Amino acid sequence: MPHSPTDIRRAVVAQKAQVAKLFDELRAGSLDKSGLGVTRDTYGAGEQFGYRVIEAHARSLGLELQRDHAANLYMTLPGRDRAAPRLMTGSHLDSVGNGGNFDGAAGVIGGLVAQQALKTLGLTPACDVTTMAIRAEESVWFEVSYIGSRAAFGVLPDGALDARRVDTGRTLAEHMTECGADVAAVRARKAHLAARDIKAWVEIHIEQAPQLIEAGVSVAIGTGVPGNFRYPEVRIHGEWAHVGLPRRFRHDAVLAASDFALGLDEIWQGEDAAKRPMAFTIGRCFSDASEHALTKVAGLMTLSLDVRAYDKAHLAGLERRILGLTRAIEAKRGVRIDLGARASAEVAPSNPALFSALTGSANAMGLKSMPLASPASHDTATFTVAGVPSCMLFVRNANGSHNPHEAMEIDDFLDAATVMTHWLAGAASA
Repeated sequence: MPHSPTDIRRAVVAQKAQVAKLFDELRAGSLDKSGLGVTRDTYGAGEQFGYRVIEAHARSLGLELQRDHAANLYMTLPGRDRAAPRLMTGSHLDSVGNGGNFDGAAGVIGGLVAQQALKTLGLTPACDVTTMAIRAEESVWFEVSYIGSRAAFGVLPDGALDARRVDTGRTLAEHMTECGADVAAVRARKAHLAARDIKAWVEIHIEQAPQLIEAGVSVAIGTGVPGNFRYPEVRIHGEWAHVGLPRRFRHDAVLAASDFALGLDEIWQGEDAAKRPMAFTIGRCFSDASEHALTKVAGLMTLSLDVRAYDKAHLAGLERRILGLTRAIEAKRGVRIDLGARASAEVAPSNPALFSALTGSANAMGLKSMPLASPASHDTATFTVAGVPSCMLFVRNANGSHNPHEAMEIDDFLDAATVMTHWLAGAASA
């Protein structure tokens, strides 16, 4: 058989040196100023560099290349029936500032490895097989989720193009234009992708908590991507006052912010005890630098809030509880809490048949795997919400992600690419 498990493994592992070189090239060209992590800034010089590297490699593999109106890159191994719904894989190339080299990039390179393995095996798929390098997954830059993938499906939220990048202060529209995007088409919600044209989507990604490290397993099959709601700029208005003011007269924004954080943690502890997975993060928390001082009671605190869970009703219930928490703190501390603008993303459970197929591929390749719920948001959610059968493959990774110390081993990555290739070989033959 031209694509036996042994042949598939050999075709993937043969690329080990090439894969390591490709990751090294990405790292070397996007090193942060600290010299430790990488910065591939969204719709900026770092992300642009990543695209040049990946495009050059895809071209060397003889893949068809295409860009859409949002400057997403599609690299396609043609199938026998070009009109049939295609199989898709991929991920993003941008990173957080001073982040790691593998978050996102592993999924793009994994897709290319699988495509090259199929070519090595002499397998012409029944349908097109496309790896997508997606723009702007990291919401830290514009504080908008899934920019590239949502733009590809024509569902970018209202106002997103006017969002300003946190470091440059310039709009998403300006940055997209500089990177070759057709902003008018994005604004008009042109759709390059449609669910009816995609047979399935699978994304390889490093794990973002050391659960596979803990379990001693190299690969996990994703059970779903959490939904979230976010308040990027919560403002707690108290009253600036002298440090000598007695407690009963104070309207202390710092204590109110502390109550808020501890109240959220109590909610999380209760949900953990009830085995209802969720998470919250206060990523920013600061007072007004133009006013605060050693001898002042703080009259203003600004913070960000991200809350995520795996069930739509659970997420809605959490938001109701948090709104109740804010009202209680206002009454207790004599402050006013303005949650500000709200953003959200829908819950995205994995397709059961696809989850089963990927588990079967891992078993067929002799690889022990485990189910794993993603703790983080991924572009896979955009595909799922659009109606595309979707799932994720996670690769064992020490030290988490979004930091310079990501520690994915190439052998573990090749295990995930082997599972992907086995699945593609079967799915593309059907």
